[in-house]
Amino acid sequence: MTTGGGTNLVRRPDASNRATLLELLFDVVFVAAIALVSMIISDGESWVTTGHALLLFMAIWWTWSVTAITTDFYDPEQRPIQAILMVTAFGAVGTAAALPSAVDGHPLVFALAYVTPHVVRGVILVGILHRHRHKAQERATRFFFWFTVSGILWILGALLPDQPHWPLWAAALAIEYVSTAARYPTPFLGRVPLDQYQKVTEHLGERYQQFVILALGDIILVPTLKISSSDFAFSRLGGFLTAFVTMLLLWQLYVYRSGSILQLSRRLRGRAARLAPYTHLVTLVGAVLVAAGADRVVHQPTGTTPLHTVVLMLGGPVLFVCGRAFFTYQLGGGVPWHRLLWLPVLGVIMPWAPGWPPVLVAVAAALVLVAVVASDLLRDRWRQRAQSEE
Repeated sequence: MTTGGGTNLVRRPDASNRATLLELLFDVVFVAAIALVSMIISDGESWVTTGHALLLFMAIWWTWSVTAITTDFYDPEQRPIQAILMVTAFGAVGTAAALPSAVDGHPLVFALAYVTPHVVRGVILVGILHRHRHKAQERATRFFFWFTVSGILWILGALLPDQPHWPLWAAALAIEYVSTAARYPTPFLGRVPLDQYQKVTEHLGERYQQFVILALGDIILVPTLKISSSDFAFSRLGGFLTAFVTMLLLWQLYVYRSGSILQLSRRLRGRAARLAPYTHLVTLVGAVLVAAGADRVVHQPTGTTPLHTVVLMLGGPVLFVCGRAFFTYQLGGGVPWHRLLWLPVLGVIMPWAPGWPPVLVAVAAALVLVAVVASDLLRDRWRQRAQSEE
């Protein structure tokens, strides 16, 4: 571990691609944030609350995603990068703690906890790289510029009276997401060159996989917290078991051939680095909605199912599968039609589901996921048989 001059700060080509222990600790900090978003959506039972919670989740996800890109381009063993990780982890704790109050109309703590790590990261990287006149200074400056622009809207929205912060916060998020997609076009510096995205390592793909696993764990964590304070009625235990099985099915759908993403060509790896934040956002939102739906099932497994809960329980798997399928397609893996063709079944169920008990809706969604996983296995068996016949 070194203090990190400008040359040492950037990851060497021969550096280890494994996540450091500090990076793994950094991931754990986000468990609380993911769980709280799911619980807010579940307890709110309204479309407005769901929209606000998902907007905050998009901000939390962007913090993690940008930090993962930072530790892929820079050496996470260097003290300045470790300082960035620690400050960002503290900010993540702050955003998690402030989630309920931000939804209820007290947004300043969330805004400060979100903006501060981005500003600190920019100051550290630009300062060190400028002092050593490293060519990566322009890259760091582009990131810093756009997070400063969005940060103004985050803070302004939190300070203005009468709670007008949601439109401003949505605009701030739009700036961050669009500027990233446009490769951070910055006055006098232009955009990030495409060849810089092709320098990403297997480390980044591994980091995304680790975060998705944490999000999937939330599907059983949230119902566990709920059932621990409830009676262990048969229907409630059935909902809890269904949540566990759903988690395993979604895990199988995500990890299926995901290892191939880590061995892509440089060109496709660069495309993966640019697309992964967006496609994984869709996948993760699906996991968050599934967790919220599971929470509702364990809370009230019998009776009729409100439409809001039906959308969570059926829409979550759709988003998860679609996000994973789109990522596969964009990386040249083709459209996994054998998966997508099962999703309309969930659409057929939706008009009838409000009259069903919540636990039955959960079981129906799980059965569709079983069919999707089975289609993967049957497709592989058919391909192996076709290859053996050749």
